[in-house]
Amino acid sequence: MELARVEGVVVATAKVDRLHGQKLLVIDLLRADLTPAGTQIVAVDTVGAGVGEVVLAVRGSSARQTDKTAHLPTDTTIVAIVDEVVYRGRCVYRKRDPEKESDVSGQD
Repeated sequence: MELARVEGVVVATAKVDRLHGQKLLVIDLLRADLTPAGTQIVAVDTVGAGVGEVVLAVRGSSARQTDKTAHLPTDTTIVAIVDEVVYRGRCVYRKRDPEKESDVSGQD
């Protein structure tokens, strides 16, 4: 598994039948400290990830080992949305919870 950040959405109206109904996202692979590794790829999303979220992706034959991707022509699949990453004893990422955050802008 690899850490990645969702950077965009791919829209393809003409595609093989097996990919119809599948959400395709552009992901940027990350190092353990969450710095970009410099590799961007397209992945099938199986968990409802959104732009900006940190996710776990699997590549190669592992990408076709989920119930949703067993018969898809995919080489990369998003299999989890990350809540927290602790690396070398330090929290380098924590997903923010908009319901717990208050509006500090002072605007109504």
